[in-house]
Amino acid sequence: MNKKAVSIVVAVAIVLIGIIGAIAPVHEGGKANLAAAIAPADDAWRAALPRDPEAATMAYMARISPAARARSDAYFEGKYWFSLWNLLITAGMMWFLLATGCSNAMRNWAERVTRFEALQTMLYAVGFTVLTAFISMPFTVYTDFYREHQYGLATQTFWPWFGEQMIGLGVSTVLNALALTAIYAVVRRATRTWWLWGSLVGLAFLVFAIAIGPVFIDPLFNKYQPLADSPVKQRILSLARANGVPVTDVYEFDASKQTTRISANVSGFAGTTAIRLNDNLMKRCTPAEILAVLGHEMGHYVLNHISKAIVTFGVLIVVGFAFVSWSFGWVLRRWGAGWGVRDVSDVAGLPLAATLFVLYSFVITPIVNTAIRVNEIEADLFSVNATREADGFAEVGLKLSEYRKVDPGPIEEIIFYDHPSPRNRIFAAMRWKAEQGK
Repeated sequence: MNKKAVSIVVAVAIVLIGIIGAIAPVHEGGKANLAAAIAPADDAWRAALPRDPEAATMAYMARISPAARARSDAYFEGKYWFSLWNLLITAGMMWFLLATGCSNAMRNWAERVTRFEALQTMLYAVGFTVLTAFISMPFTVYTDFYREHQYGLATQTFWPWFGEQMIGLGVSTVLNALALTAIYAVVRRATRTWWLWGSLVGLAFLVFAIAIGPVFIDPLFNKYQPLADSPVKQRILSLARANGVPVTDVYEFDASKQTTRISANVSGFAGTTAIRLNDNLMKRCTPAEILAVLGHEMGHYVLNHISKAIVTFGVLIVVGFAFVSWSFGWVLRRWGAGWGVRDVSDVAGLPLAATLFVLYSFVITPIVNTAIRVNEIEADLFSVNATREADGFAEVGLKLSEYRKVDPGPIEEIIFYDHPSPRNRIFAAMRWKAEQGK
């Protein structure tokens, strides 16, 4: 019965993927449309800005066309529902795996293949990751491909995009298998305190993924090469040296094949720290804007935001694992009579544990967003102080309004924004400029 149900669901998902691929939109004009959304300005306009930060901010925001503002507001507000939909879809998938006996069957199959518990967990984790990825793929196609094209933010055609999704699935399958094998080994050996030791194992894998991502995973999706020598490259390297960022080169990657967004990062470990920026940033931004963005990214490095984030998320992971430990048995006793799950150490109970953790993550979304947003605000201030490019930073704030609601309410920003709103970023730059007498 479970094999038939799974086969039907997976077949439907594959058919939907094929249909979407056949009718997928391609908006090659996305860059031009976005560029036209912001009225141009020159140095004379910036020199004539009011000294009052609020008035200067409003002058910047007035350059965004009403149509562009309505589009970005609609795009960003639409994403407010994604956390809820992700929770509901995850809960639905996990209930399907439990109620149909599919999870129980995968566990039994793994136990028939090998008598080693670690390998049993690994086999189950591989099947679980691949199966849930394909079941949820139609929703992923809509959110990450179709909708991005709908709003002119994507440039990639469907099948190359889907190919990258498969690469990502391969990476996540390996990492999930390793992480879940280690966590379930802890659960089986520390049945009462597994939530504490298991959360530490989970945090260790999170740190590992963060460390290897820029060096080993990101190049699977984009080509990285040294940025051609130019005055702006020398200014970036000078800024890095002045702030103790241990880099000797700047690397550019070809994100324009996937998106219109601008981005950069300063990341790495064990001597691999590097400055990386995408080609959209180089093509769409002035030297002052590029320096402002890189100043922000260097701010994350200099202010040790990765280490602080690891501590913050470590605490949240511990609390989350404790919640799963407390609630798992109660849910299993109340609704799980026919699921075939023995106890919390049984890998067949992973769908239940995943649902509980996703529910916890949904509830703490404002806490997570606020923790990230505070670091982003600090990096913004570091940038304008280090680069002294307040207007360059404000111009970048305008460009970010392409996919972020420009001026949310304060509660709205606390709940839904993991970065400061474009308005608040521009205001911070104009406030710095006023205080410096610029």
